[in-house]
Amino acid sequence: MWPDLIQKSKDGGLDVIETYVFWSGHEPEKNKYNFEGRYDLVKFVKLAAKAGLYVHLRIGPYVCAEWNYGGFPVWLHFVPGIKFRTDNEPFKAEMQRFTTKIVDLMKQEKLYASQGGPIILSQIENEYGNIDSAYGAAAKSYIKWSASMALSLDTGVPWNMCQQADAPDPMINTCNGFYCDQFTPNSNNKPKMWTENWSGWFLGFGDPSPYRPVEDLAFAVARFYQRGGTFQNYYMYHGGTNFDRTSGGPLISTSYDYDAPIDEYGLLRQPKWGHLRDLHKAIKLCEDSLIATDPTITSLGSNLEAAVYKTSGSCAAFLANVGTKSDATVTFNGQSYHLPAWSVSILPDCKNVAFNTAKINSATVSTAFALQSLKPDGGSSAELGSQWSYIKEPIGISKTDAFLKPGLLEQINTTADKSDYLWYSLRMDIKGDETFLDEGSKAVLHIESIGQVVYAFINGKLAGSGHGKQKITLDIPIDLVAGKNTIDLLSVTVGLANYGAFFDLVGAGITGPVTLKSAKSGSSIDLASQQWTYQVGLKGEDTGLTTGDSPEWVSKTPLPTKQPLVWYKTTFDAPSGSEPVAIDFTGTGKGIAWVNGQSIGRYWPTSIAGNNGCTDSCDYRGSYRANKCLKNCGKPSQTLYHVPRSWLKPSGNTLVLLEEMGGDPTQISFTKKQTGSSLCLMVSQSHPAPVDTWTSDSKISKKKRTRPVLSLQCPVSTQVISSIKFASFGTPKGTCGSFTRGHCNSSRSLSVVQKACIGLRSCNLEVSTRVFGEPCRGVVMSLAVEASCS
Repeated sequence: MWPDLIQKSKDGGLDVIETYVFWSGHEPEKNKYNFEGRYDLVKFVKLAAKAGLYVHLRIGPYVCAEWNYGGFPVWLHFVPGIKFRTDNEPFKAEMQRFTTKIVDLMKQEKLYASQGGPIILSQIENEYGNIDSAYGAAAKSYIKWSASMALSLDTGVPWNMCQQADAPDPMINTCNGFYCDQFTPNSNNKPKMWTENWSGWFLGFGDPSPYRPVEDLAFAVARFYQRGGTFQNYYMYHGGTNFDRTSGGPLISTSYDYDAPIDEYGLLRQPKWGHLRDLHKAIKLCEDSLIATDPTITSLGSNLEAAVYKTSGSCAAFLANVGTKSDATVTFNGQSYHLPAWSVSILPDCKNVAFNTAKINSATVSTAFALQSLKPDGGSSAELGSQWSYIKEPIGISKTDAFLKPGLLEQINTTADKSDYLWYSLRMDIKGDETFLDEGSKAVLHIESIGQVVYAFINGKLAGSGHGKQKITLDIPIDLVAGKNTIDLLSVTVGLANYGAFFDLVGAGITGPVTLKSAKSGSSIDLASQQWTYQVGLKGEDTGLTTGDSPEWVSKTPLPTKQPLVWYKTTFDAPSGSEPVAIDFTGTGKGIAWVNGQSIGRYWPTSIAGNNGCTDSCDYRGSYRANKCLKNCGKPSQTLYHVPRSWLKPSGNTLVLLEEMGGDPTQISFTKKQTGSSLCLMVSQSHPAPVDTWTSDSKISKKKRTRPVLSLQCPVSTQVISSIKFASFGTPKGTCGSFTRGHCNSSRSLSVVQKACIGLRSCNLEVSTRVFGEPCRGVVMSLAVEASCS
């Protein structure tokens, strides 16, 4: 996917591709490096260069990124005497060794700009300033050491530290956040840089989906350049997928879509991508002025501001209305300008508006998932079941490397994160006269865990389960028998902590107390201090079930469903066409899935978002925050899981599921994400003309520039506009897909649009009374169109 994603980034007006370098991915075991496949860092950098783009290499090596353990390999935790991210010799030695490895790799390939390559900037550490106070005086010396260590590697290009106000010279301290226009670097010799402009927010299992309106995102970017910004990076421009067990958290979803301009599947998210593309063009029209001088900033009234970049030969201006309630009309250089609330207008010649952040000229393009069932044509459900085979994972201890230990062990120290799974098993004898066997009342098993999922099995049967982000407390009524009883507790991690001071010490697993209490007498037994048997991981993980090759698969019917801890396997043909592919896991519980041996990540469609916080629409005006704009309340956080096309063969593909919670795999289906056939857009007479009508030498006449245009283009090159579902010039209302006519409407709206657009891939309509007539006077009119392509 990389070449296509990089080209779409360039087409969207980007100059630089920014990437983290994931230590846990590149050195999964100490001194055993991985630069293959999707970890081929050199190839990635070279592809960016081939497309004519620069690269910002954020080595870290702590990256956060909602990545498992913040991108640190878990083996690092076991280095004797180590303390992460502080003035600690074992940590500094490992950090320097890995950073040097990456820099040397880039140098060998001549990839730094100082060698003629694309890398213009590198980062060391990451957002340490957010949490460094927790590390005391050692934090100051650690940052100084990090800076000098990085500089000693002699890359010939600058280094930055984001969110590090005391970054020592010549390290460039940079800003991360939703807005960075008020940020000032710690020296006048350093450029004002924004490493992460959050285009949305990440999704957690159990949470609704966050999104960020593009009007606000564009406002934040324009404000940054209005106030002297030099470098701004979207986090994310393409978010992608947390394949395998890479998502951190805990409880961060497999999807890392981030409401980015290029979505998780590599498709353009419109109008976000198009509106930002136009913004980038408008800013670049101001380039001569922006790089020549600092802005002169003046007030035009309450919440109104002008910034002018003027030299002897050029002039560019930004006019901002930072109020959240009211539109405003301002006078600037003797002319009048309309500024919507919470918007910035960009004037590349200090006279004419090329772009306003709140006025979108890019059409909304629908996308949809088309279901493709695994069920054969005409097949019954029985036939579908027969296509699946299964293996039941043993409950409790089944591996020869199990071991005994008194007390409850912390999970990460025990598993080294080689698996999400850790069994805690206890055998106990119950005498016939004990109160735990009183008729009419059950014993209660009390369990406390720090996460993130716990299943309790009593004598081989599931008795109860629970999940939580930091703390799980369970009280499970259980049935015991006289004589031998087995208590098997399965603790499951869903991504290790990735952020915060001392995040590496957060821990996981069943830490206790664990007690057995008589519901009748109230007496209890402390189980936590007893002798437990431990097993790291599941038997099926060790016996190669993930590839589907084992001879143990059972094909008998009926298929066992809605049972915990069952492995399932089926084969399938790749969905036809070239559209991106996902699996809809509706009907399953929770687990991990593999396609042709490649882990597509953890699935958990039964993790349901809360009911609060979502709205039908989100007002872009006013400061954005992660929970401001939410959708999908009361629904599964994630049902669709991306399967890259490159992982599929035309036929004979193998899908393996480890279903830990209990579900019915025959209900899952394949889907293709398709760019929809519907286009819609509303452009008013107050919109600026398309930014493409500008030239940097300002030769286009003002008269032509001031005429707005509604442009439609079918997203697929083989499509043409086949019908116009709605057209109104006047005062139309509503949003895309639900436009309605207002009190004022030109009777020729539909016929004019049909004549201009039907049968063509693209069409342009001037939004003016010259084209549509004058259905009413004294109002600013708009043209709203919804079209279909086929």
